[in-house]
Amino acid sequence: MTVRKQQLLKAHRRSKRFFLVVMLLVLAALGLFFSVWLVPVLLVLIWVVHEAWFADHLFYRATDDYCYHFPPDTAHMVVSLEGGLLRLAQPLPEGETLVLELQLGSSWLGRWFDPYVEVGDDRQDFERGAKGVRYLNLSGQQAVLARGSLALLGHYCRLPSTGILWVMANPDYAKQRLMVMAPHADDAELAAFGLYSRGDDVSIVTLTQGEIEAENYQRLGLDLAQSSILKGRLRSWDSMAIPLWGGVPASRCVQLGYYCLQLSSMAQSPEDSFGSRQSAQSDIRSVRHHNPILLPADADGAPTWNNLVADLVALLEHFRPHVVVTPHPELDPHGDHVATTRAVMAAVASSQWKPATLLMYANHLHDNDRWPMGPAGAGVALPPAIEPLPADRLWSPVLSVDQQLDKAMSLAMQHDLQGPLPIKRQLRRWIQWLIAGRRWPSTGANEFFRKSVRRHELFWVRDLSD
Repeated sequence: MTVRKQQLLKAHRRSKRFFLVVMLLVLAALGLFFSVWLVPVLLVLIWVVHEAWFADHLFYRATDDYCYHFPPDTAHMVVSLEGGLLRLAQPLPEGETLVLELQLGSSWLGRWFDPYVEVGDDRQDFERGAKGVRYLNLSGQQAVLARGSLALLGHYCRLPSTGILWVMANPDYAKQRLMVMAPHADDAELAAFGLYSRGDDVSIVTLTQGEIEAENYQRLGLDLAQSSILKGRLRSWDSMAIPLWGGVPASRCVQLGYYCLQLSSMAQSPEDSFGSRQSAQSDIRSVRHHNPILLPADADGAPTWNNLVADLVALLEHFRPHVVVTPHPELDPHGDHVATTRAVMAAVASSQWKPATLLMYANHLHDNDRWPMGPAGAGVALPPAIEPLPADRLWSPVLSVDQQLDKAMSLAMQHDLQGPLPIKRQLRRWIQWLIAGRRWPSTGANEFFRKSVRRHELFWVRDLSD
């Protein structure tokens, strides 16, 4: 976490403590001078208000500008918004990924309801109280935009009269040889199901068993270690079997079997073994028996960084991908995700086979646990980037309604995304549904069904051949 985020977190906690002290004093005064029964009623009311409007985790100010620097040669132009329609002053350059940079301002209602912009037949949501530079994703709207009939309409927010349209051109990477790197069993589907399900030559590599946080399986009469082993087996099976729903057979899937939340520690001590934090296991071969090929770490089963890099080198040289899909190391903060891409880069440096392109994704964010904001099926606006990211271009393929449904079903098969919500989260959803107008899909209760099943998938493109 950066110094800026630490300062914001401290300020948030300080404000929350101050608010609690003030509320306690107010409640005490009400109890002394008015009816005592008002105190529990007001406590419930305060909790409902908090859950409806103040439960989001934003570690930046809603008035901060998003800061994106695209490559210097990226085509861009000033566009105008006239009568609710986006107008071009010149012909639209070639390119399939369109991003509109604009100054967004929330109305007073936008502090209580999620501000969003209708983009033709799409919608894209932002933070409550958003004010500053934001980026709409217009990918898939080229034909309507070129005709001058793309409508933009702000709800609970004000749109400017002009903006900057960025146009980025990419090949269809689904037609190239793909390797998807998944730190955990569901990451490939969350980030790239639409992409890999269109691919003709795809391999999927899952780095960890995903065995921790297995307390739910103790309901079967197992202790925590046994529950962790079972969860690791189930998620390892998920990583091999579920890609078939997207057309990738098990013969093109590999489970490496390293242990969840240990990859960062492995990177710091490359020769040391790091077994599971919960299952008491330390031999990664326990979940490798369905792999289609032998790998270097099959010799000793040791969960070390050196073995992980050697495994990835062998996989690069076996499958020979032109494009590697992997987490964005500066944007996705999960330790296993950052370490995955670090291991990929180390393997590329050592491998005789050199992929040409990285496609990077973010399934988690440092700053905002609701991004992509808004309902399932909506478009994916660019995520908050308060501190500048590397100047990568973007690629945002569009998913049809049928592809979105298939993606949702691939998530529904994941053991880690199944089951009901804890009662506290369910209560929060009911409150936000009733008071704040938020909606969740019927395809699944887990938040990823809302966040990941979208009109767009979004990748940051980094050329390795430069």
